[in-house]
Amino acid sequence: MKLTYSNIISGIVTLLGVTMLFSCEGNLQEVRAFSLEEDAPQAIAEGINLKFTDSGRLVATLKSPKMLDYTNKSFAYREFPDGVEVEFFDEQDRKNTVTADYGIVYEQTKLIDLQGNVVVITADSTVLEASQLFWDQERNWIFTDKPNTIRFPDGSYTEDLGFDSNQDFTNFRSRTNTGIQIIEEEKDE
Repeated sequence: MKLTYSNIISGIVTLLGVTMLFSCEGNLQEVRAFSLEEDAPQAIAEGINLKFTDSGRLVATLKSPKMLDYTNKSFAYREFPDGVEVEFFDEQDRKNTVTADYGIVYEQTKLIDLQGNVVVITADSTVLEASQLFWDQERNWIFTDKPNTIRFPDGSYTEDLGFDSNQDFTNFRSRTNTGIQIIEEEKDE
């Protein structure tokens, strides 16, 4: 077999073509590795300290070490896997604080699920402790089916296996509870 320039050039072109084919396949695998996994969050935020205002007035702050944003999913949500602390301020700047080890906010249902060492401290020093607490943002309603304890500023307390309440605790429905209630008697004159 006699080697001619056309055979050499044809061999070089074939070699380059095969090399490029395998090279592109390797790069394609690398590009695919960089794309988002199906269940990965679209964003990760760390060291969050958000402030929410209404007409220039501070109404809430949210602090968390980490937030995972899954709002690109068909059932969008944001997850706080390392805990969350939220402070709410009313029109008189009285502060209510909520802390939990874990939180998740569902965008479509406006439901917030707080789990693990959930503590709510109201402006009047009422303290609610529960392992899980739900807050319906649209209805301004708080509820749980888990055991919880509420300690009131006057020293009374309840231990409960579930309750429903509006978010300022003026309409409270206890399911089953035990505790100590302090009732002031009015003297008849």
